[in-house]
Amino acid sequence: MSKQLHEIKLSVLDLSPVTEGSTPAESLRNSLELAQHAEKWGFNRYWLAEHHNMTGIASSATSVVIGYIAGGTKTIRVGSGGIMLPNHAPLVIAEQFGTLESLYPGRIDLGLGRAPGSDQAAMRALRRGLTSNGEDFPELVQELRDYLKPPVEPQRMPVRATPGEGLDIPIYILGSSDYGAMMAALLGLPYAFASHFSPEFTLSALEIYRKNFRPSDMLDKPYAMVGVNVCAADTDEEAEFLATSMQQQFLYLLRGRPGKLQPPIARIEDVASDYELLALKQRIGSSIVGSKETVRKRLQQFLDDTQADEMIVNGQIFDHQKRLRSYEIVSEFIGDR
Repeated sequence: MSKQLHEIKLSVLDLSPVTEGSTPAESLRNSLELAQHAEKWGFNRYWLAEHHNMTGIASSATSVVIGYIAGGTKTIRVGSGGIMLPNHAPLVIAEQFGTLESLYPGRIDLGLGRAPGSDQAAMRALRRGLTSNGEDFPELVQELRDYLKPPVEPQRMPVRATPGEGLDIPIYILGSSDYGAMMAALLGLPYAFASHFSPEFTLSALEIYRKNFRPSDMLDKPYAMVGVNVCAADTDEEAEFLATSMQQQFLYLLRGRPGKLQPPIARIEDVASDYELLALKQRIGSSIVGSKETVRKRLQQFLDDTQADEMIVNGQIFDHQKRLRSYEIVSEFIGDR
């Protein structure tokens, strides 16, 4: 039986965009305001993503920002979408998220990815002294999970995570290919797929995850979350105009010149080549842009296709008030309120 949009959970993925003419400080304050509205509007969770060497994203110190958001809200779950684990020693992440869970019990999620979250130069700077380039991601995840378990024989543990040890922090595996899907399935963990920038692999990854899922102490059946870009406004025309900021962001990323989020323009076709337009269509062509009814129909179709248990919505919109309005429109689908 097909799921209906009002029956699933909706959440927020925030890249804490730094817009042209603004500062990271302003972006972080905007993130807190969005989180406070998201809590009021009934969104399930609020995730922040780790990116580096990108002047248009302010959430590089992801654990710190999670603490800021959790401290400024009361009930909404807050977490990482995700922490790029090969960039860090697992003990450090166990302690950071153990601290967050100790401060905000029952509200912290730990989403884990294996990509660097940046370019090769930043990866080398981040992983100085570390040998990982992502191929040992399963071992790193296991080490992290071991730090969070209650010790069976504490005296035999040479290193212990304090805070962290014995805390119930939900772990999610993130992915944009079949690698993470298989890993999440075999570990019996929930899986979050990056449909918002890797749409062509969505259905195959979800099929792999569900087909190979093994029940675990944490989860008895598959739980799939999918990311989706949404730009909603009061009219289709306004939404299409606002969405050109996101299109420009990906365009400059394709050109190897990522920067601050730009104001919307009349037509993306005026600044992109035919090749670039094709690449944009492949990367973000599944983005949902339009008025409330347009967005509702397309989100329902996306749900019909994926049968997701939860959707996490990314909205790269230049004007903060317009961004709030976009999420407010999406929130109206929560329980058909």
